[in-house]
Amino acid sequence: MNEFLSDSSYFGLIISILAYAAGLFIKEKCRLRFLNPLVVAAILIISFLLLTGTSYEVYNASAKYLSWLLTPATVCLALPLYREIELLKNNKRVILISLLVGVLTSIGCVFLMAWLFDVSQAETATLLPKSITTAIGMGIAEELGGFPSIAAAVIILTGVVGNVSAKCILRLFKITEPLAKGLGIGAASHAIGTSRAMEMGSQEGAASSLAIVVSGLLTILILSVYAAVLS
Repeated sequence: MNEFLSDSSYFGLIISILAYAAGLFIKEKCRLRFLNPLVVAAILIISFLLLTGTSYEVYNASAKYLSWLLTPATVCLALPLYREIELLKNNKRVILISLLVGVLTSIGCVFLMAWLFDVSQAETATLLPKSITTAIGMGIAEELGGFPSIAAAVIILTGVVGNVSAKCILRLFKITEPLAKGLGIGAASHAIGTSRAMEMGSQEGAASSLAIVVSGLLTILILSVYAAVLS
């Protein structure tokens, strides 16, 4: 199987798309929040690789083209921003302060957990960009001396948890303002969480899309200072 896959330029890509399609089908049929299509797809792909004895390197060689879509997919989130531009402009001060607090909280929690569990600098660097989009987070982790592939897994897991738990958390804390919902979801769980925010409404989706961009920029600025201190 390894030889067959290594000779194929697109087999990994096809397997990935089929696994995600299966994840969407299962979610639609079962109607369970924890059956996120990304999680289901990951489980199916891992199972396939284990059953066929295929190495990750061979699979990734023909599935890597999917990663090229990360940046354009993030850019496409500008559409809901455009639709709700007046709302965002009228609340720019609140948005900036909220997202700054959110980014500092996310980074602070990682540092606190790293200190409590005596985590190495490389492992800390891997976890720091957990709440920003994969396209930015992997690069940050690598620049700080972390592990980009693990950072990608952590970022995806963070997004899935946010996607699954967003409605419950908002209901628990009685958060009803659309702007607050979107900012919270986007700042905590990036693009995967934003897909949930878009299901809630156009204002939530726009705020969450903006949160991805601003949180990413703020994280880069703050972690640049951290990197300068380390050097």
